[in-house]
Order: sequence, then structure tokens, then C-alpha cells
Amino acid sequence: MLTISRLVADPALGLRIVTPELAERLSAEIRWLHTTELPDPSRYIRPGELVLTNGLWYPRVSAEQFVDALVRAGAAGLVFGLTAQTPALPEELVALCIARDLPLVELCIGVPFAALTRAAARIQNEVLQAELTATVRRGNALATALSRGSGAVGVLEILRGDTELPLLVVDRRGRCLAAIGCAPTAEQIRLAAAALNRTPPPLEVDLLVAAPSPLYLVEGAMGEIDAGLYCLEPAAAMTAADREALDQAARFLSLEVTKQQAVQAIEARFAAELLEMILSGPGRTGEVSQRLRAYGVPDGSLAVFALAPADEDVPLDDIADAAGAIFAAHGIPVFTAAGSRDVVAVCPWERTAAELPIFAGELSADIVRRASARRIVIGLGELAAVAGLREQLVRAREVCQVLRAQDGPDTATFADIATHRMLLGLLDPQVLNRFTDQVLGAVRAHDARARTELEHTLRVFLANDGRWGVTAAALHVHVNTLRNRMARIAELTGRDVDRLADVVDLFLALTGPQRG
Repeated sequence: MLTISRLVADPALGLRIVTPELAERLSAEIRWLHTTELPDPSRYIRPGELVLTNGLWYPRVSAEQFVDALVRAGAAGLVFGLTAQTPALPEELVALCIARDLPLVELCIGVPFAALTRAAARIQNEVLQAELTATVRRGNALATALSRGSGAVGVLEILRGDTELPLLVVDRRGRCLAAIGCAPTAEQIRLAAAALNRTPPPLEVDLLVAAPSPLYLVEGAMGEIDAGLYCLEPAAAMTAADREALDQAARFLSLEVTKQQAVQAIEARFAAELLEMILSGPGRTGEVSQRLRAYGVPDGSLAVFALAPADEDVPLDDIADAAGAIFAAHGIPVFTAAGSRDVVAVCPWERTAAELPIFAGELSADIVRRASARRIVIGLGELAAVAGLREQLVRAREVCQVLRAQDGPDTATFADIATHRMLLGLLDPQVLNRFTDQVLGAVRAHDARARTELEHTLRVFLANDGRWGVTAAALHVHVNTLRNRMARIAELTGRDVDRLADVVDLFLALTGPQRG
């Protein structure tokens, strides 16, 4: 860039720095050169310009007035050209420039200001050429990295050759696609993703304590913002070259994100087709086996998992991604597919069947951490060959939905919950609510109106397997009182506890949702 120090470094110009103590100002970028002999040129000088003068104003105004005018205008510095009439710098000018923090440079007699202008133009041209060369070189390197499949990580590695800034790439789903020069925290990644989902996304995000972090938006295939390139340094710490490099990298990252979206769409379609083949039954065993081998899953003993989040707002794609990464970390090839309500995973299982629930528990806990979910439930099928996958998959998915509807264990097999609770768990909650209201509605209304405890009495009676004496003792009432209560329940419900079918109705209604 064009600076006073760079001009002074040209020996042909005959420049001498008079204020070396202002080293920081001497190395600051200057916009251009401005020649003037006006007593007050402040109206014509742009901020950042280097002022050239022979001091013809000196007889009309004091050095203090002239220097103050330059300071008001925001001049980058002052070059005083010596002449036969002024062969030496005015002494007061040096002291004033130091006091006003204005760099002062002396130009020897005989060197015209035009020489400085030509030198500045040459330097600017060299800077522009260097920037263009750097942009072309970086563009070629970025294109090569993406063509070789280096992804977002490869893009940041290319940037590392031009800047030492800590960089982070995050997508809208809160996944860290790449990071270099930093170790982002979970909270920083969360804030970064949240910013991308705002409309419109901000240009800076509060990821740092000291100052906001600059954000460079990365567009996907449909022109929507799908990711962001963040610099984990304040914008003030970035140079113009840094900003240009990051802006260029963001455009190349858009190509990578678009490519990944296309690949993910193909993979999702491929996975959905395989899932349909499995569910179609053993008639397509050969095709299923061939497709599974494409995922690295060989024939043999296969384990089937059905995974789902307890929180509806956790995307199933995030669950699938986390599960795939965990299986890979264990060195287990796996096929995963995100359905409408769960994620299916099929993998070879060479360990014992007893170890499968243990692994499922660890898998659930790991996904909770990776996907920032409150709870992940996993239904397990029994070990099976390819021909038996359909039955085990259906069972695993049924178990998964039961676990999701209940506050019980996070993992289970079909055998673990093959009771009335599984059937209730598979029912639509509205259907179960209507059934409960039909059976117990009158009892609950009576309790609310008369302040009785008929529903509680019924619960204790059934919990004690219909034993009159044990129930009466548990309720601290006489057996006759208990019989009167049960008779009143029979009147209100139309169901007699001496008939098995009626007991089943009452028991299932009590097992359903309770009114608080």
C-alpha cells in the first residue's frame, strides 16, 4: 500500500523523515498526494491525503495556523519542499508537527513535486497488480482445492497462506463445517447458526467479548443463506487485503455448499429407496443386500436401530449426521436414513446380542451431546440376516415411538415393552384421550363436583389386584365404605369390577392421560 515510509524509501526522491518518533503514522496508508500553497487548505484536503508544499503561505499565516488546518482536514502528513528562498525547515514547524501528531518529511532542493506524484502512481500500480495477482492465485488455489474434494477445510487452509486470522465456517443447522486458528465453543457455534437464520442476517455477530465478529455470507443452490464464514477477530483487526480474501473465499464456499447440497439430496434419495426395499419384505433381499454393501455393510448378522429425539424441534437430519459420525468413530460401517418420524440405522454386529443394548445406551448419550438434544430414544430390533430385516425394522420403529411418548428408559427392545403400554404408546394421543373421557368422564366430573375420591379409590383397588381388604386398609376406610364407592363407580361408568372385560376398560383408561 502507499505509505510515507514507502515514498521515503525511494532514494531518487531525496526525502528525509523529520519526525521519526511518529513511526506508526509514517507506515499508515495514504489516499493520495495534494499540493497546496493556500494559507488555509482544509476545505480542499481529503482525509488521508499527504500534503505537499513549498511554504509560500508562510509570510501570510503562521506555521501553527497552517498545521492546524491540516490536522482539521485529517491530512496523513506534510512534505515540505525546500527551495532557494527557504533552504531550511522553519524550526517552529517541526515542533508543531510533533505536538499535533502530524508526520513531517523534508524534500531536498531540485526535486519537483511531480516526481513524488509519479512515484506514488508507480507504487499504487504495483499494489493493484500485487492484489490482482494475489486474487487470481488464490482463486486458482481455491478452485483446485474444491475440485480435489478438500471442502470447507481446504478453503480455510488456502486462506491461511494469506492471513493468520482465526476463521470459522458454520451452517444454518449449527454444524461446524471447518475451523482454523481457533477452537470455537458450543455457544459460539450456536450464536453463529442463530445469526444465519435471522432475516436478514447481520453483518457482525457477538461471538467475542471484546467486539463483534465479521460475518461473510455463504449462499446455497437456491440463493438462500446456508452458511457463514466468521472471523473470530474484531473487524478493526482486519486489513483491506484480509477482507478481500474472506469475501472471495465466501464465494467459493458457496460452490462447496451447493455441491454438498446436491450430494446430500442424492444420498437421501438413495437411502429412501433402500428403506422402501427393506420394508417391502424378503422378496427384494438381493437388491437390499447389494445396496447395503454400497454403504460398506456386509451380509451377515445385522443390528437395526430406530432413533428419534424427544424434542420435536431437533431435525432428524442432525440425528442422522451425529449417528453416522459416532458409528464411524467406532469403526462400524452403517446405513442411515432419516424418515418422517425417526432415523433408521443398520450395521453389521459381530459382538454378542447382550452388548447391543449397552452400545445403544452409549449411542443415545453421544447423540444428545453432538446434536444438542434433550433426550434421544432408540428402539432396537433383534439381530437378523438381510431377509429378516423388515420384521426387526418394524419392531424397532414401534419401540422407538413408544419410548418417545413415555418418560421411561431411553433404549429398549420389542421384548422389553411388548405389553399393553406399547399398544397405548402407538395410539394417537387424541384417540386415547377420547377413550379415557368416555370411560372415566363421569367419575371425574363427580369427584370435581362432590369433592370425592372415586378415581383414586379405583386406582388403588386395581393396583392391589382387586383385593378388598388390602385396598380398604390402604385407603384407611371400612370394607363396606369401599364397596359403596365401587358400586357408585359402577353406576357412573357402566362397568362392573367383577367382569374381566370391564376391568380391562377401566385399567386402560387409568393408564392413559391423567387430568391435572
